[in-house]
Amino acid sequence: MEITYLKGVGPKKAELYKKLGIETVEQLAELYPRDYVDFTDVTAIRDVVLGEVCALRAVVAQKTEPFSKYARVALYKAELKDDTGSITAVFFNAKYTFGKLELNKEYIFCGKITGDLAHLQISSPMYVGAHEQGLLPKYRLTAGLSHNMVSANMKTALSVIKREETLSAEILEKFNLIGAQEALLKIHFPKSREEYTAARQRLVFEELLTLKLGLSMIRSRGRAMSGAVMYDADTDEFWGSLPFSPTAAQQRAAAKCIADMKREYPMNRLLQGDVGSGKTLVAAAAAFFAAKNNFQTLVMAPTEVLARQHFKTFSELLIPLGIKTSLITGGMTAKEKNAARAAAAAGDTDVIIGTQALIQKTADIHRLGLVIVDEQHRFGVNQRSALAEKGYNPHILAMSATPIPRTLALIIYGDLDVSVLNEMPKGRIPIKTYAVDTSFRPRIYKFIKKHIAEGKQAYIVCPLVENDEGKSEKASAIEYYERLVEGEFRDIPTGLLYGKMKQSEKERVMTEFKDNILKLLISTTVIEVGIDVPNAVVMLIENAEQFGLSQLHQLRGRVGRGALQSYCVLMTDSKSEYTRARTRAMVDTTDGYKIADMDLQLRGPGNFFGQEQHGLPPMRIADLADDSNAVTDADRLAQEILAEDRDLSSEKNAGLRKNVEKLFGSAAKYGWN
Repeated sequence: MEITYLKGVGPKKAELYKKLGIETVEQLAELYPRDYVDFTDVTAIRDVVLGEVCALRAVVAQKTEPFSKYARVALYKAELKDDTGSITAVFFNAKYTFGKLELNKEYIFCGKITGDLAHLQISSPMYVGAHEQGLLPKYRLTAGLSHNMVSANMKTALSVIKREETLSAEILEKFNLIGAQEALLKIHFPKSREEYTAARQRLVFEELLTLKLGLSMIRSRGRAMSGAVMYDADTDEFWGSLPFSPTAAQQRAAAKCIADMKREYPMNRLLQGDVGSGKTLVAAAAAFFAAKNNFQTLVMAPTEVLARQHFKTFSELLIPLGIKTSLITGGMTAKEKNAARAAAAAGDTDVIIGTQALIQKTADIHRLGLVIVDEQHRFGVNQRSALAEKGYNPHILAMSATPIPRTLALIIYGDLDVSVLNEMPKGRIPIKTYAVDTSFRPRIYKFIKKHIAEGKQAYIVCPLVENDEGKSEKASAIEYYERLVEGEFRDIPTGLLYGKMKQSEKERVMTEFKDNILKLLISTTVIEVGIDVPNAVVMLIENAEQFGLSQLHQLRGRVGRGALQSYCVLMTDSKSEYTRARTRAMVDTTDGYKIADMDLQLRGPGNFFGQEQHGLPPMRIADLADDSNAVTDADRLAQEILAEDRDLSSEKNAGLRKNVEKLFGSAAKYGWN
C-alpha cells in the first residue's frame, strides 16, 4: 500500500517520507526508532535537576502567543504545573507540536531542564497523554517531519498492517522469541524496557538469520557449479626455492587454498592477515599450483603502484621456477597493454597482474583458473564477479589486511571461507608507538629530521579535512604541505599525496618515494593501502583522535616493513576518555585483531567498515558489535536449516524464503536470483 493513501499522510507528507526512502506503509513500519524518550520514570517539578533530562507529569496551565526574537525563529511557551510547583515549557518553531497541547489537560513531558532555580524551563519537550506512560520513539527524520508526526502516522500504519510470521514455532520456543506482529508493535511503542528488549531481540535475530541464510545460499549456489578442477602437483620446489623460512600460518593457509582448488566447485576463500603477515607469499604459492595444473592466475590490486609492487614480488618468486608473469595497468602505453593482453589471451603468460584494467572486456585470459583480489574490502561483489566471468568459474582468493573481528567476519564475509595469518615473519621488529600532544611537535620534527639525515624516510599524515571549516581536501593538504616545506622541512625533498590528485601524479609521487628520491611524504589517508617502503621508519599522524583505531593501525603499517626499528607517533590534544582509551590501545599493542575488536566496540560496524566497502544489505536494527551472541546463534541455525532444506522450499521455511528474497532479490550485486 502506497503511503500516500495512509490516513494523515497525503501527497505533501509522502514526498517528505520519500526522502527517507519510504514509499509504502510496509516500509514505514520498518522505520525502527533510533532512540526512545523514557516517560516511565516521572519526577516532581520541585525535584528536577538543572542540566538533566527529566520526565514530568503536569497540567497545561497557560499557553502564550508565539514570539519571534530572531528572523525565522518562532518561540512558543506553555506554563506547566503539578502539586509541587511550576515550570515553563519552551518550544522552537514547533507550531504543530505546540498546537496539539490542550489547556487544563494533564500530560507527561520529557526534556532537558534549563534556566535557573528562579525560572525553571524544560526545553523542546516531547510529551504524551497522562495515561500513556512508556517509551516514546524517536525516528530518523528529514526537514518538515517531527517525531510526533511520524509517531501519529506510525500508529495508523500499525493498525492496518498484519505482519506474517516467518519463524516456526520451534524456533520461537528454542530462542525464547515473541511473535512477529507483537514485536513490530512493541518496537515502536513499548510500555517498558522489558517490552523493548523482547521486541528488539526478535527483530534482530530474524534480520541476522535472514542475512546468514542468503549469504549461505549464495555460497551454496557457487559450490554447485563446476570450477577449474586441479590435481596434485609438487609444491616442494616452490617452498624449497625461498631464501627464508615461511611461517606455519603461511603454510597452513597455502595448504587450505590448494585443497580448495582440488575440489569440484570453485574456491571462494578470504585470506585475512595483519599488515606485514605475508599474504603475498601464500598467493604466490596458490598461483604456482595453478600454473603446474596449466591454469592462469589473475591478480588485481587497488592501485597501479601496488600492482607494480606485486608484479615485482611475484616475478622474483616465480620466474626462477619457470612461471611467466606479466603486468597490465591503465598507465601503460597502448602498445604495452596490447602486447600483454595478447600474451594473456594466447596463454603465453601464467600470472597476469594489474589494476581494474584487468576487468575490462578487452582483457581476455586463455585458461583462467585462479583470481586473486588484493585488499578485498575495497572491491565490491560486482567487481569480483566481473573477474570471475573471465574464466570458467575460476577459483577466487580474496586478501585483506584489515583485521576483522570474528563476529563481524561471519556476516561481512559470509559467502567466503576464511584463513587467518596470525603469525609475523621472523625478523620483524615491533613498531614503537607513542601518543603525545602538540607541545611535542618541535621534538617530533627534530626526530624525523634525525632519521632522514641517517638515510631513512618518513611519513606525516595530514589532519583530516572534514572539520577544517569547509576547506576542500586539496586546499587543506596543500596548505599543510606548504607550511612544512617552507618551514621545518625546507631542505628536505618532500612529496605531497591527497585523494583528488590525478592518478598519474599519485603514481609518480609514490614511485619517487619508493625509489628514495623523496625523503618525506606528506599525505592524507590515501596511503592507508600503499606500497612497501622498508626504508620508511617514522610516521607522524596529526589529529589522531579523528581516525578510527583500525585506520590508525593500517596507517601505522606503512612503517615497520623491513628489519629496521620503526616508530609511529599519534599527536592529539584531545583530553576525552574516549580518545585516551583509543590511544592507549594503539600504544599497548600492535596486534591488529585486538585493535579491531576494540574499534568495533567503540565505533560500531557502520564506521568500522562502511556499507559501500563491504557491500552488505543495510541493517535496519541489528548491531554487529552489540549483537555478537545473536550473530553466532543465527549462523548456527542457518547452517542447520539449510542442511535439511537447501533452497528453503519446504512449507515450514516459506516465510524465511520470502525474507531472503526481499533482502537480496532487488539487488543483483548481492548475487541473488
